[in-house]
Parts: sequence; C-alpha cells; structure tokens
Amino acid sequence: MRTTLRSQLFEIEQESIAPIPADARHGRSRELFTIWFGMNMTPLTVVTGATATTLLGLPLLSSIIAILLGHALGGIGMALHAAQGPQLGVPQMLQARGQFGSRGAALIVLVAIVMFVGYFSSNVIVSSDSITTLLPEASGTALIIGCAVLSFVIAAFGYNLVRKVTALGAYVVGALVLVSFAALLSSGDFWAQLNQGEFTWTGFLAMLAIGIVWQLTYAPYVSDYSRYMPAKSGARGAFWGTYLGCVLSSALLMVLGAGVGLAVHGAGAMSGLNGILGPVLGSVVLVGFALVAAAGNSVNAYCSALCALTFVETFVSGWRPGAKARLVTSLVLHVLGVVLALAASTSFASSYFSFLSVLLYVLIPWSAVNLVDYYIIRHGSYAVDEFYAADGGRYGRWNAGSLMVFAIGVLAQIPFMATPFYTGAIAEAMGGIDIAWLVGLSVSAVAYIVLARTAPALVRLNPGSGEPVSFRK
Repeated sequence: MRTTLRSQLFEIEQESIAPIPADARHGRSRELFTIWFGMNMTPLTVVTGATATTLLGLPLLSSIIAILLGHALGGIGMALHAAQGPQLGVPQMLQARGQFGSRGAALIVLVAIVMFVGYFSSNVIVSSDSITTLLPEASGTALIIGCAVLSFVIAAFGYNLVRKVTALGAYVVGALVLVSFAALLSSGDFWAQLNQGEFTWTGFLAMLAIGIVWQLTYAPYVSDYSRYMPAKSGARGAFWGTYLGCVLSSALLMVLGAGVGLAVHGAGAMSGLNGILGPVLGSVVLVGFALVAAAGNSVNAYCSALCALTFVETFVSGWRPGAKARLVTSLVLHVLGVVLALAASTSFASSYFSFLSVLLYVLIPWSAVNLVDYYIIRHGSYAVDEFYAADGGRYGRWNAGSLMVFAIGVLAQIPFMATPFYTGAIAEAMGGIDIAWLVGLSVSAVAYIVLARTAPALVRLNPGSGEPVSFRK
C-alpha cells in the first residue's frame, strides 16, 4: 500500500485542463482542509497581518476582529467556488466559459495568471527574506532561484505531490506557529505595547478588505483541487474542507503577524519574530516557514500553468494539452516569477499592498457573476463538453451580458476606491474608507440577476437547449 502511494506521488500527472474522468477521481474533504491550511502557512501571511498594527495603526483587539471577520466573510465566496469542483471536474477558470463565453473568459483568465505569478513572486521574496534575516551575507538572488526550483520540482509531478507536500507543511508550520504564539505571549515588549494604536474606521475597513481579498484571490483556483474529488462526495465536503482550512490558517497567521507588528513596531515582521523567539528558536521557525512557503508555492505554480493552458487552448482549436505542455508552461511561468521577484524585491511592501487592492476590484465582479450564475441561475447544470467547443458551444465565444455586468461591477467601484495611487471621490468624502468591494459585489450580483430575468438571451440562457434554467426564490 505504501509503495503504491509513493509511486502515485512521484508519477507525473497526465491530466491537464480536460474534465477529470470518474475512474481518476479520489480524495476527501479533510485532504482539502490540509491543502488549504498548509497553503497559508507562509511568512507572507504573517507580514500581511502585521500591516494591521504597523501600517494601519490599529489596536490589537480591533486588528483581530477585522482579520477574523474579513476572512470569515471572504471565505464564504471562496469556498462556494470550491464546491463547484466535484460537480464539474474542470479547472475553475475554464468553467468561467459557462458565464463569459470561451474568449470572454480568456480576459478573466489573464487576470488570474497575473495574480498567480504575483503571489508566486511575493512568496519567494518573503521566503528569501526570512533566510537573509538569519544569514545577512546570503545571496538573495540565489535564495529566490532556489525557492523557485523547489516549487517547480513539486509542481512538475502535479496534483498528488502538491497535495501531499502542502499537507505535510501544515503540520510542520502549525507546530512552529504554536511555538511562535507562546513566545509572543511571554514577550515583555508585547504586553508593554498592548494598548498602543488608535481605532479608525479607515484602518478597520482596510484590514477587513485585506481579509476578504485574501480569501477571494483563492477563488479562481480552489476548484482546481476539488475537481479531483468524486462527484458523489458532493458540494458540502468541498465547501467545508476548503473553507475551514483556508480561513483558519490565514486568520491564525495574520493574528500572529498583528501581534508581532505591535511588539516590534517599526521593525520588519519576520525579523521582529526572530528577535522575539531568540537565536535558536528563531532560526528553526524562520527556516521552517521559508521551506514550507517555497514548497507550498507549488500550489500557485500548478494553477497558473492550468490557467495559461486554458488561455492558449481558447485560441488553438482542437488542442488538448497534456503533461508535456503543462511542464513547459510551468517552467516558463517559474522563470517569469523569478524575474518579477528579482525586479520587485527592493520595493516589495508598497508594491504588494497596491497589488492586493487592485486584485480586489477586479475579482469581486467576476466572483459575483460566477456564483450567481452557478447557484441561482443554472443550479450547477452546465454542458461541460461544450466548454471545449471551437465556437464556444451554447455559451459562445463572447457572452455580452456577462461581460457588460463585469464592466459595470468594476466601474461602480471606482468612486469608492481608496488605494495608494488613487482615491475615488466618495471614498475621499468618507475619510478614506474603502467599501468598493461591497459595492462591486452587490452591484454585479444584482445586475446579473436582473439581466438574466429580463433579457436571458443576453447571458445565453436557452430553456430549449435541455439545460435547466430557473429562478428559485
């Protein structure tokens, strides 16, 4: 049995973006939990949490509430995407063709690719920084390349090894996190700074939005993993396994980051954590974080390759990419991620914060359209084979109605945006409070429902096609 498992882990995955056949389906909801619990066990999560008490200047209690609430809310939308995997058996971004048409979806796929490569680069930068905190003489360039090589090797084997490595990382860093919390709570600097900070709605809602976007940035690829689960396992297991794993780990590490940021105000989160832990424990924890983050980065790499293959397949009629295409694509994306990491490392913190805010505005309307269409309009009933049709099948190449709603959702957010490079008029009048995510979500969802009810042809609803279409109240 153990030999069989080992051979499965180190066999190069042959599946790509085609539907997963029934005889290849496997996995349980608790395995999804460990994937997503391990995925967030990275220095990047700690660094992001530290912005609550450093950059935003919030008190610790307000920071914790904003972090927990943001992840709990954002996780709902994210996990609803994961629940689509067992039903359809295809990557999430390919499933977007059911709402936007084959070429319309390609626009969303491009955004997802940029997101994945950005997160990949961010992870290798922070992993490298964790090591250079201990070894200042170490080459940051060599460390970034080393982290990328580790990620590529794991992603090359595919789903089974990525899943196993991420699960193991969850246990390793989970233990290190408990040690880190114990050290933080025994730190005199932490208790001395406990009452520092000032509550502002601007800071609170900014941290709330970070939690929401953190979860929603996983939405474009959570079903890339749940698609392997047997269809009979149902949506419930995929939802809860993904939700609990992703929300608990990210919230836990961001709370740790907020606490560290408070204790070492003015210092970097990872170097501050190293100081709190001491030279021995600090070395173990930082190296552990860095290695697990580098290995777990294979999740981003694996899914970015699926997205890139989906994009190319859109314009190459009849092409069905296999293992070789996935490997080549993964290599190209790793090289791109390394180049981006080397170029961006000098201004990482500000660039990353801006990167998060932009993703929020783009992903919210897509997520709203996808979820409304799947759960309210079509009730999960799609002609999966037609996702691959040269002319887009019943979903067409361009779904004018869905793209119009997407554009409306993005545009509606502009007056409410509050970013380092642009603040909308309404956000400015509200003292810099950013509620663009709420506006984008509400406007997109309502607009799509209204359009589907009043002009179903615009969103390619065709009751005569054999596809069940109804509106449940």
